[in-house]
Amino acid sequence: MPAITNKTKGIFYVISAALGFSGMSLFVKLAGDLPAMQKAFFRNFIALIFITFLIIKNRDGFIPKKENIPSLLGRSVFGTVGLLCNFYALGHLNLSDANMLNKLSPFFSILFSVILLKEKPNFVQIFGVAVAFGGSLLIIKPGFENPSVFAAVMGAIGGLGAGMAYTFVRKLGSNGENSRRIVFWFSAFSCLVCIPFMAAGYETMSGLQLLYLILAGTFACIGQLSITKAYIYASAKEISVYDYTQVIFAAVIGYFVFGDLPDVYSVIGYVLICGAGIFMFLYNNGKIKLPDFSQKKEIR
Repeated sequence: MPAITNKTKGIFYVISAALGFSGMSLFVKLAGDLPAMQKAFFRNFIALIFITFLIIKNRDGFIPKKENIPSLLGRSVFGTVGLLCNFYALGHLNLSDANMLNKLSPFFSILFSVILLKEKPNFVQIFGVAVAFGGSLLIIKPGFENPSVFAAVMGAIGGLGAGMAYTFVRKLGSNGENSRRIVFWFSAFSCLVCIPFMAAGYETMSGLQLLYLILAGTFACIGQLSITKAYIYASAKEISVYDYTQVIFAAVIGYFVFGDLPDVYSVIGYVLICGAGIFMFLYNNGKIKLPDFSQKKEIR
């Protein structure tokens, strides 16, 4: 049996992350009308407890190599900015607009991978991500009829922050940094940032709301661990397209939990996303060969 490549592992983990983050979104929505900072704190605090247990169990240690500290701080800062801006956008824009802005993160991730990691995507990989992005547009159908300019800017910054954070994760992976330690630093940093804001506007929760936020944090931890391992195993240009499977998972969850039915545009979007993912997988594994148009043919 042939060995599983790092690229295939990266695809598996990014899809696992999409499923985890879909579960997180479900329970955040079920938690009701609570302050965004309060939800963000619980999202990371549960992950912090869980990841601390794993680090102690596996004896990983909490202190990284000195040369990895700048990248860990970069991942933590930009990841927190992305998280908080996305939560702010969710609180001030409709769900479709906020999600669409957050889905800019793969594009930023590819851009920053070129700048920071010198990874150059080819035309086919860029085209695959663009097709998936177009499919998500058909599913989400952003309106922007009366947008809040500041909230929209925050949503875009959220996508930028997430893309930059994933690029730092990739850099840390190439430097041999432990994935659990990466998640620990991000979770601890985010919690510290959220505490003063949450304390200022804290709202009492019911037992059911607390349970939903605990579950949201649990699924967020699954998503965070998976996305960290994904970008350690493979580059953004190879796997970022598969992050759009989160849209599909969300649609399935929405149907069974809230009774939402996709329209024809959404179905076309699903086909585009799945088609782009399958095509990218086959192309990256050499199953599809395309002609090289970069070289001029000799004129006889």
